[in-house]
Amino acid sequence: MNKDLIDLRKKNLEQLDAELISARESQFGLRIKHKTGQLNETSELTKVRKKIALIKTIINEAKSKDEE
Repeated sequence: MNKDLIDLRKKNLEQLDAELISARESQFGLRIKHKTGQLNETSELTKVRKKIALIKTIINEAKSKDEE
């Protein structure tokens, strides 16, 4: 996860927004697969949810840094 964190901190807000949209689309697809019984690795749902939270945290940190 440290590698993901470092990579995300290097991106600007537009890239982070694009990454967030991509992660949410991935989460939606995984949820659909889970409900239809096609998802074998249910831990992927947790991983994507945590990635979304991480991206949102970095976005909020960047926005609060810009306000100062």
